[in-house]
Amino acid sequence: MSTTGTTPTRAQRLDVLPFTGEHRRLLLGSGAGWALDALDVGLVSFIIAQLTVQWRLSPGEASWIASIGFAGMAIGAAVGGLLADRFGRRQVFALTLLVYGLLTGVSALSWSLAALLVSRFLVGLGLGAELPVASTLVSEFAPARIRGRVVVLLESFWAVGWTLAALIGFLVVPRGDDGWRWALALGAVPALYAVLVRLGLPESVRFLEAKGRHDEAEAVVRRFEDSAGGRRVAAAPPEPEPAGVRPPAGGSRVAALWSRPLRRRTAALWAVWFCVNFSYYGAFIWLPSLLYASGFSLVRSFGYTLLITLAQLPGYAVAALLVERWGRRRTLVAALVGSAAAAALFATAGSTATVLAAGMLLSFSNLGAWGALYAVTPELYPTSLRGTGSGWAAGVGRIASVVAPLCVPLLSGAGGTGLVFVVFAAVFGLAAVAAAALPELRGQALADL
Repeated sequence: MSTTGTTPTRAQRLDVLPFTGEHRRLLLGSGAGWALDALDVGLVSFIIAQLTVQWRLSPGEASWIASIGFAGMAIGAAVGGLLADRFGRRQVFALTLLVYGLLTGVSALSWSLAALLVSRFLVGLGLGAELPVASTLVSEFAPARIRGRVVVLLESFWAVGWTLAALIGFLVVPRGDDGWRWALALGAVPALYAVLVRLGLPESVRFLEAKGRHDEAEAVVRRFEDSAGGRRVAAAPPEPEPAGVRPPAGGSRVAALWSRPLRRRTAALWAVWFCVNFSYYGAFIWLPSLLYASGFSLVRSFGYTLLITLAQLPGYAVAALLVERWGRRRTLVAALVGSAAAAALFATAGSTATVLAAGMLLSFSNLGAWGALYAVTPELYPTSLRGTGSGWAAGVGRIASVVAPLCVPLLSGAGGTGLVFVVFAAVFGLAAVAAAALPELRGQALADL
C-alpha cells in the first residue's frame, strides 16, 4: 500500500477504525434493501405454486414467471455495476430500490400471464442492479480486518427477507385467489425506503477520490472517525491503482476485467457465480412446487419450505465467523462441497424427515456459500472496476438463474425430483473446483491486488 511520507491515506484511515455506529448504520441501511430484494424474489416461488393451480399453467409457463425476472436481473446487474463506477454507489442503490419497488407493486395488478411476465422482467432490472452495488458500497467502508465478516452480515439480510417471503407465502398466499396479489403489493415498500437510502447513506470514499471530489471524501471519513471517538489525521493523496487494470479514457471497463492481472480471477469468479446461481435458484424457486408435486398439500409444502428457509440464518452466521478465520476461499469451497452433499442427499430422500433434513442442510450450506462469495467478489478488483467487476459477475450468474427454472420441469419430467437434485449436486461440485482457483485476500486493503 503506497503512501506519501508517513501520512495515512483516507482508505487507510477507514481501515484502522473499529466497527462504529456509522458502520452499523450503513450495514442496516443497505441490509434492509437487501432483505426487501430477497422478499421479492422469494415470493415468486410461492406465487408460481398458486398460479399453477389457479391459472392452470403448464410447467413451462410457470417456469417463465421465475426466469423472466432473472433475465431482467442479469441485465440490471451488468448495467448497474457500470453505472455505479460512473455515477456513484449510493445514487444507483437508491434508484434501483425505487425502480423495483414501484414495479413490484404494479405487478400485483397483472391480469394475465403476459402482463405478469412483462412486469417481472422490469422488476428484475432494478433488483439485479441493487445487490452488487450494495455489497460494493459496504465493502469499501468496512475495516480490512473484518471486511469479509461485515459483507457476510450484509448478505445475511437475504435470509431475513426470504424468511419473510416464506411467512407471507404460508400465511397470505393460500388465503384466497387474490392472495398472490396482496403478497406482491407488499413489494412496493422499497419505493418509500429508497428516499431514506438516498438521504442517509454515505457515498464511497474511494469513488469520491477517484472522481476528484476530495473535500466530500474527507468529510465522509471524518464522519466515521467522529463516530469512533474523534480520532482523525490529515489525509495523504489517494492511492494509485495497480498498473494495467485501469480502463483507458474511452476504453471498456468490461474489457479491463480480462486484462492480464485480472483474467484468471475473473474466469474463476464468473464460473462460481454461474454454478451457484443455477443450483440455488433452480432448487429454491421450485421447492414449494416440487414438494407439492411429491404429494404434499399446497399449505404443507409452504410450511416445509418455511422450515427449510430458516436454516439459512445459521449458515450465514457460520460463514461470517469462518471468512476471517479460515479465509474467503476455504470457507467458500467448504460451503459448496456441503451444498453438493446436501443436494445429493435430497435426491435420495424418501421420507418427510429426510426431506426436511436434506433441505435444511442445503439451505445452511448454500447460503453460507453465498455469504463467502459476496465477501470475496468486491475484493478482486480495484476501485475503478469494483462495481463493474461485481456487477458483471452477478450478471453472468443471473444467466444461470434464467436457465435453471426452465430446466427443472424438463429434468423432473425425465427423472423426477431425484434427477433434479443430482444435477444440482454436480453443479455445486463444479463451483467448488472453480472457487479453489480464486486468490485469498483476507485482511488485505482493497487497493492491494
